[in-house]
Amino acid sequence: MIMKRFTFLNVLLLYLFFFHTLPGLCSQSPLPSGAKPNIIFILADDLGWRDVGYMGSKYYETPAIDKLAASGMIFTDGYANAPNCAPTRAALLTGLYGPRTGIYTVNSSARGKALYRRLVPVKNKTVLDTSFITIAEILKKSGYVSASVGKWHLGDPPDFGPVAQGFDVNVAGWHLGHPRSYFSPYQNPYLPDGPEGEYLTDRLTEEAVTFIEKNKDKPFFLYFPHYAVHTPLQAKESLTDVFRNRTPDDGQKNAVYAAMIRSLDESVDRILHKLDELDLREKTLVIFMSDNGGVLGVTSNTPLRGGKGMLYEGGIREPFIFSWPGKIRPGTVSHYPIIGTDMFPTLLALTGSQPFPGEFFDGINLSKLLLKGKNPRKRPLFWHFPAYLERTRSIPDIWRTTPASAVRFGDWKLIRFYETGKTELYNLVRDIGEKNDLSLQYPRKKKKLERMLDKWITGTHAPVPTQKNPAFDEKAYQQKLQQIKQQVHEKD
Repeated sequence: MIMKRFTFLNVLLLYLFFFHTLPGLCSQSPLPSGAKPNIIFILADDLGWRDVGYMGSKYYETPAIDKLAASGMIFTDGYANAPNCAPTRAALLTGLYGPRTGIYTVNSSARGKALYRRLVPVKNKTVLDTSFITIAEILKKSGYVSASVGKWHLGDPPDFGPVAQGFDVNVAGWHLGHPRSYFSPYQNPYLPDGPEGEYLTDRLTEEAVTFIEKNKDKPFFLYFPHYAVHTPLQAKESLTDVFRNRTPDDGQKNAVYAAMIRSLDESVDRILHKLDELDLREKTLVIFMSDNGGVLGVTSNTPLRGGKGMLYEGGIREPFIFSWPGKIRPGTVSHYPIIGTDMFPTLLALTGSQPFPGEFFDGINLSKLLLKGKNPRKRPLFWHFPAYLERTRSIPDIWRTTPASAVRFGDWKLIRFYETGKTELYNLVRDIGEKNDLSLQYPRKKKKLERMLDKWITGTHAPVPTQKNPAFDEKAYQQKLQQIKQQVHEKD
């Protein structure tokens, strides 16, 4: 596939270019016996699959993220567990699919006007219950000190914040899923204001660097979920000016958003520089990903279809990097599909940590793939989004999504929409843009994936919306739909 070949060449060239500047790339010396690696997990917010240079963007600038990609292994088929913020975070921290935590979306599942919803959606939880064991709790038992620096979005301290879920330190984490301002004063009760005009991404990076310095002599876990590049779109003017007259690249053209990405990239650079300065780079596994796809109308996820809030690839496929010099071979590309729930069991294996008795995960251990290049056996990946999300301005529909579920197995992906019962089938290797629905041409393949999805729904007790909404108005729905299509057509 063209995009995958291009991606491989990108990473290979980056590796050759940065080879002499990356410390210890050829070193295969193991950590001292019994030593545990530090873990830094950088989670971007709303950063699209193609919003970074190593994945092909010619408009945005991400030299530090590209350098990180060249130093380790990238996954072209890496996924978030949901197409928006909170459910992805719950899955990452617990290793469990959404039906087990009850967190499917952000805020209410009944978004938009009731007269446009055909079904009554499944009720959504907005708080991660403390009965669920998080990766921070396991690592604490294994001798790690941990910090959550940035966006939490799973409840409010003290009862449901990061410290209640096993972290030793919480900086800026509470229930709100976006900053009230990227410039101080932040109006965040868990982040003291800095000097007027201080930029949030820079401030969180300073907090992260301070945590690293303070804990350099013990194993640490830094969970670093940036608020960037979520709205509001606010950036430093000096960086925005860099992009104002730049030639757009296949729909990527927002100078403010580009400047926000550049600040995120500078944050990554500062983290890596600090690790080098403290001689911790070869002792530290750095993971980078995003929580969902880019927002349509703000960025372009082309060649992927859709964006944030949708179960098409543009909503769930993410940039995904693992870097650990001396352990993970640099400049490598994997096309094995992975997902956020894989992180928990993988980190347990890489740190030699043990789960609590009876604990299980929906993900798998990727350590042999990362360290030895051995692919695990093929397995299905699942998404369950029994909720409604309103459209963004560029979408010619009332909804970004109606209640839906999806499964990917090998090259094939099936999406089921509960309002109509319609299913769509795509071959992602031949059709990464999900343009050609093959459900009629391949009925046996469709049936196979449907059975997989049905079995998973039954096994996880995933609630499926079936109740008709008495407030739904077909005439009003059709009138609104035609109005929106006309508006989008006129804008185009």
